[in-house]
Amino acid sequence: MKAAIIGLAGPELGAEEAEMLRRAPPAGVILFARNVTTPAALHRLVADLRAILPGAAVLMIDQEGGRVARLRPPFWRAHPPAAALGRVFARDPAAGRRAAFLQGALIGAECAALGLDVVTAPVLDLAVPGAHAVIGDRAFGADPGMVAELGAALAAGLLAAGAQPVMKHIPGHGRATSDSHLTLPVVAAADLGADFAPFAANAGLHGGLPWAMTAHILYPALDPDRPATLSPTIIGDVIRGAPIGFRGVLVSDDLAMQALAGRPGDLAIAALEAGCDLALHCTGVFAETASLLAACPEVTALAAERLAAASRLAAASRDPGLLAASEQMAAERGDLLG
Repeated sequence: MKAAIIGLAGPELGAEEAEMLRRAPPAGVILFARNVTTPAALHRLVADLRAILPGAAVLMIDQEGGRVARLRPPFWRAHPPAAALGRVFARDPAAGRRAAFLQGALIGAECAALGLDVVTAPVLDLAVPGAHAVIGDRAFGADPGMVAELGAALAAGLLAAGAQPVMKHIPGHGRATSDSHLTLPVVAAADLGADFAPFAANAGLHGGLPWAMTAHILYPALDPDRPATLSPTIIGDVIRGAPIGFRGVLVSDDLAMQALAGRPGDLAIAALEAGCDLALHCTGVFAETASLLAACPEVTALAAERLAAASRLAAASRDPGLLAASEQMAAERGDLLG
């Protein structure tokens, strides 16, 4: 498998795309709103992908709740943004943790029922006053301890549904004053301990989250020349090193975002050489995806073991009775949210 997760053009797998996946199978595919129409169509797409991709490949989706949700009504539930869970926690921490768990379990159950393995949540970035709204209500709140607790609870819900959670955007996007989809943010702060804390709390070797996604942000105090996704220093010394200590699957954020400049294949190689396990490219534009896959090396043995460990964790954490309890869980979450 190529060390990449790629996007697709639309709700059906085209013949040219199918041939590309056979020729250079990636480690996974990520689905967006353009790939989602009806449950029946999505089941067909997933079945077509499973028939082609290697057994160890993952199917990933952005499904945080709030603004970032690819599965939406009328076929799937609407889920509140993370900030709503933070408000519950502020008045009753136990209720907040329970609401976060239920949110993860409900999202995870919907995704797992469709055959999707990996959900890119929770967001562990802080809600920092004056920062760009790209994070905004996607964050649980401003307090690192609360964010760590609610992130852990939401991730536990996802795992109980058999879905693998991805904490993002490591080592912290909350202070950015611009949107990395549009430009490269610069976070000038030298003391980033509060930003690291939610990730560090969820990065334990035993029981920690199995995936993390990098931030396309320049932190001059950590590396004056390269954003985190492309920085061996930040990945090696901060993300994998003592401040955070993450040992799971590290995937880049979307390399097609305008925070980064360069050809898809070159960016993928730079991210992998910096220490990412997988390069994420989401546009679904065939020529871009084909060039990236052609340039990407195979998944390393270490990355393959991290992927296998993430899959084992989700399988071991899965509660078989959870799907049948979805209506009750949704009602309970509604009561907690008020």
